Amino acid sequence: MRWCLSGAWPVLWLATFLSAAAGAMEAGTAWILGKVIDATVSAGPERFFEGSSLALVLAAVAFFLIARPVLFALSSASNAIMVQPNLNPLVLSRLHRWTLGQNVNFFDDDFAGRIAQKQMQAARAVTEVAAEVINVVAFALASLVGSVALLLAIDWRVALGFTVWLAMYLALINWFLPRVRKRAAGRAGARAMVSGQVVDTITNIKTVKLFAHADHEDRAALSAMQSFRSRALEFGYLAAGFRLALMSLAGLLPVLLMGGTIFLWQRGMASEGDIVASGAIAIRIAQMTGWVSFTLMAIYSNIGEVEDGMRTLTPPVRLDDGPAAPELMVDAGQIELRNLGFAYGRQTGGIDQISLTIKPGEKLGIVGASGAGKSTLVALLLRLYEPEEGQIVIDGMDISKVTQESLRRNIGMVTQETAMFNRSARDNILYGRPDGTEAEVIAAAKRAEAHEFIQDLEDHKGRRGYDAHLGERGVKLSGGQRQRIALARAILKDAPILVLDEATSALDSEVEAAIQQTLNRVKEGKTVLAIAHRLSTLTEMDRILVLDAGRIAEIGRHAELLEQNGLYARYWHRQSGGFQDVKAAE
Repeated sequence: MRWCLSGAWPVLWLATFLSAAAGAMEAGTAWILGKVIDATVSAGPERFFEGSSLALVLAAVAFFLIARPVLFALSSASNAIMVQPNLNPLVLSRLHRWTLGQNVNFFDDDFAGRIAQKQMQAARAVTEVAAEVINVVAFALASLVGSVALLLAIDWRVALGFTVWLAMYLALINWFLPRVRKRAAGRAGARAMVSGQVVDTITNIKTVKLFAHADHEDRAALSAMQSFRSRALEFGYLAAGFRLALMSLAGLLPVLLMGGTIFLWQRGMASEGDIVASGAIAIRIAQMTGWVSFTLMAIYSNIGEVEDGMRTLTPPVRLDDGPAAPELMVDAGQIELRNLGFAYGRQTGGIDQISLTIKPGEKLGIVGASGAGKSTLVALLLRLYEPEEGQIVIDGMDISKVTQESLRRNIGMVTQETAMFNRSARDNILYGRPDGTEAEVIAAAKRAEAHEFIQDLEDHKGRRGYDAHLGERGVKLSGGQRQRIALARAILKDAPILVLDEATSALDSEVEAAIQQTLNRVKEGKTVLAIAHRLSTLTEMDRILVLDAGRIAEIGRHAELLEQNGLYARYWHRQSGGFQDVKAAE
């Protein structure tokens, strides 16, 4: 929480001081009332508005009509204007930036909706904790300190009685609040699971409908909601018990303070004004007790929610840049894989002992069966994962030592599962290079054979062409259209290293032929890694790498690999000649 609030402390301390000053005025109010009563009793009705009594009345009027309202207004404004509207965006931006730095496993292992919920939940909870500590805790502590000082001025025995009551109150708080904190965390976790379940269903709504599983998804959501209801009831039972105990204790305070002061007054050891002052203090603190306690319960609930959010957002493994990591400078585009190994923390899978040098400007095709390690190799190149052994070097620089942003700026990528944002077509293309001009966007779209269909786009708000929004994950486009926008994005990025992962798999043959010509021009002068199951797209590559079970099985040009009559030749004959040719070859 200190990390979340860093940089805001001067404003927080100012707001705390103003709140404490307003709280101290509670004791001042009781003191002035006591003095007015004493002056009334001593002066009598005939001489009350004369001499010192008149001065006291004027001072009381100034206090109640000017000083108190102004200070309370300043305290409220500092919290409502300076703290809360600015603190929530500050904390949320930090949590969001932190979350963006997580490795891909973090996102693979959780619901997208749950992660977003945790960011919002933690930011809101941190803000409310800070605001309530200022608004209530600082106010109440100053009120208590002022009250003890006032009661000491009346008689030390009255102050002692108040101190005993305060100890009982703190013991009650100490018993309940840790339990409140724990149950609040459980309730927050259950609430986030409801959000995650609902968002997961809505995100995959087409699949739900295609498989006629609305009832199944409804049962899953109801199960999550039932769990949330159970956690909420547990919290509610505790809150009800807390309120009962609290109100019973609060009722004791006026009896204790006023009874004690009246006892002293009977023996000439306290004045009538002291009775009024102690009564005012007792009633005010008894009223404040409920307010403060439930605020403390809300604070502890929010701390529980912060803890729950932090457990989600702060897993032990992250991919962070080194403190002085340099920018990657790609001059030639040579890629070296040195004894590279990665198995996702398991004993098998991924890739194993791969060593390879890809020369500047070389076009390397990568083929292999599903699970052979093709996507793992690309993920390591993009540093989505850290190698478990070995290293990747680009133009002499170990990519684990450079900044991740500079690494990914120098690699353009088009994947089979293209990712679109629910933003305009223009914004999705500009994601490749945000400072691109309108002319460059259109030129990239034309080269990717996307310009014509983009001009015909229109969204539900009437936005057309490049201004039309594409829907969540680009659901308003066909697979081929999404892939062409992804190609336009990569063309606009114009990075020195280009990775194509089944880049034309969603295109029909006619469009693919046009795109292949574009890709051939785009590849010029770049180091290219192209993953493909359709081997005909790789025949012109400088070399083709064949992976099998995470290791290099074969490497060479298309014709050379066919002559070897090995694994690549089997793949080729299966695609070009059918299974009979494969059997014949075997």
